[in-house]
Amino acid sequence: MNISTLSVALMKSQVLNSLTSSAPDSRKSDSFSDMFSLLAANGVQPAQLSAHPLLPVAQSGNIAPASGVQGAAPVGRNMALADPESAYKMMTVINNKEVYYKAQFSELSQLQSHVSQMQDAGQKLGGIALSTGNDDIKSQLHDFVGQYNNWILRFGTDLRKDGLLADTQAAQISQYELEQSVKNRFFGINHGVHGLSDLGITIDPNTRLASLDSAKLDALLATNQPGVVNAVQEFSANFATSASLLNSDNNFIPKQLDNLNRAIHYIADNKDSLRKEFGTGDAAKPTGNVAQALAAYNQMHGS
Repeated sequence: MNISTLSVALMKSQVLNSLTSSAPDSRKSDSFSDMFSLLAANGVQPAQLSAHPLLPVAQSGNIAPASGVQGAAPVGRNMALADPESAYKMMTVINNKEVYYKAQFSELSQLQSHVSQMQDAGQKLGGIALSTGNDDIKSQLHDFVGQYNNWILRFGTDLRKDGLLADTQAAQISQYELEQSVKNRFFGINHGVHGLSDLGITIDPNTRLASLDSAKLDALLATNQPGVVNAVQEFSANFATSASLLNSDNNFIPKQLDNLNRAIHYIADNKDSLRKEFGTGDAAKPTGNVAQALAAYNQMHGS
C-alpha cells in the first residue's frame, strides 16, 4: 500500500492526539501502538514524517522556549528540521508518555492481583451452608466487607478524577462490576430475600465503601436463616464469576495490559531513532503516585 505525504502527516497528527491525551484508555493505547506500527509496516521512517510542513505542534504547558547564546544550536534540538522546537516538544510528550504508560502498567497489574484476591474472597463465602452457625456467618460476612473495603481504598486515588487509572476502562469497569454484584437485589429472592442489602450489607454512594448492619443481619438470621444462606451462596457464585471474567484472556484487564505493554516496547525499541530525528525532548519528571508506580514497574522489570 502506498501512503501519500499528506496521509503520513494526517496519521502522525492522530498519533500525537493520542500521545497528548491526559490518560489513555484501551482504545487510545491501541491507537498509539497501532498507528506507529502501520507507519513502520509501510516503510514510513521518522525522516519522512518530520520533513512535512503539516507536522503538528505537540501541546505542553510545562515546556519553556529554548534559551542560549544567539546563533548557537539549542541543546537536544535537531536544527536540520524546519521546526526543531516543535519536534523537541513532541519528544518531550513521548518521554512523559513512556513514564506514564509504565506507571499505569504497574498499577493496573496491582489491580489485576487484587481482583484475583476478591475472587477468592467471594468464593470463600460459598462455603456457608445451613449447618453454618449464625456467629460464623456474621464473621465471614464481616471479613468479606473488610476485604472489599481494602480493595476500594487501595485504588481509590487512582480511580478518582485525574488519578492514574481515572480514564482506564479496565479499572473503571472492574470497580463497577464488583460493586454491582454486591448491590444486586435478586440474590435469595426465591427464599424471600432481596440481595445482600436485606442482610445489612450496603455500599455508600459517595465513598463506595461497604458496611454491615449487624442488627439487621441478626434479625434476618433469626427469622429466615435458610434465605440468608441461599442469598450468600448465590452472591458468592456471581461475585467470583464477575471477578474471574475481568481477568480472563482477552478481557478488560489483560487486554489493557497488553495495549500498554506494546506501547511501552514500541517507545523503547524506537527511542534512539526518534531522538536522533526529532531531538531528545525534556526528560520526564514524575512525582507522587506516578513516581511510586514507576519505581514499582522498574523493580518488577529490572530497569
